Amino acid sequence: MGIVNVNDDSFSGDGTLDFDEAISLAKSQAEQGADVIDVGAESARTNRAAISVDEELSRLTGFIRRWPEVFAEAEPVDDQQVWPPILSINTWRPEVVEQVVRLESVELINDMGGLPDDRNARACAKSGVALLVMHSVGEPKVPHFHQQWTDLLPQMERFFAEKLEMAKAAGLPETAIMLDPGIDFAKQRDDNLLVFRELERLQQFGRPVLVPVSRKTVIGEVLDLPEPKDRDAGTVACIAAAMQRGGQIFRVHHVAAAWQVVKVLHAIGS
Repeated sequence: MGIVNVNDDSFSGDGTLDFDEAISLAKSQAEQGADVIDVGAESARTNRAAISVDEELSRLTGFIRRWPEVFAEAEPVDDQQVWPPILSINTWRPEVVEQVVRLESVELINDMGGLPDDRNARACAKSGVALLVMHSVGEPKVPHFHQQWTDLLPQMERFFAEKLEMAKAAGLPETAIMLDPGIDFAKQRDDNLLVFRELERLQQFGRPVLVPVSRKTVIGEVLDLPEPKDRDAGTVACIAAAMQRGGQIFRVHHVAAAWQVVKVLHAIGS
């Protein structure tokens, strides 16, 4: 899953409000092997003010209208790549979700809000769009740096069990739901490392598990690398560890490196 930030305050410094640049980046990621392109219009950084619903919709719809350009002249890297790539929209506001799921190209909603109620699930069910549910606590765009866990994994298991039931009750087929343990969201360094070690526990739900590892703070803390762009090697290490523990989708900035490590590990395991 490649990352395209249509904003000007991405934590990794790769966001842009220029649609030409955003489309070019998405095309490059598709050509490097991305099966999914995840497009967000608002940074998840909690030290930045939230943008308005209208601004988020304007940025997203501007990109979505041009989505066919991403794969019009490109070709898949091999016969295993999903083609055309899946267009995922990274958002959390129900007002935004209700609008973007109506657009023809959108196939997945990446809900960074933790599905506090069933509105996003109902919107996805009505439109036939898949839903990715991320584990966190509290509202997005609000810092949760002091969240302390004594039983993180049991809490996460209960969280996903409840969200799966909520989504299914809203009419969303179980086959249209994916899970995200929410690395760095309301979690400290040791919490994140515990999630990586115990990731296989999420296989009990029988749903694909996305691991958002790219350039995360936990990598910077382990390696003492304050600049996110310096963390790509650490990202590759996290991908390898997560693959061994059941991770199936990896949200990354450096698609070419991620594609290579996944390809090699598949070959070794075959």
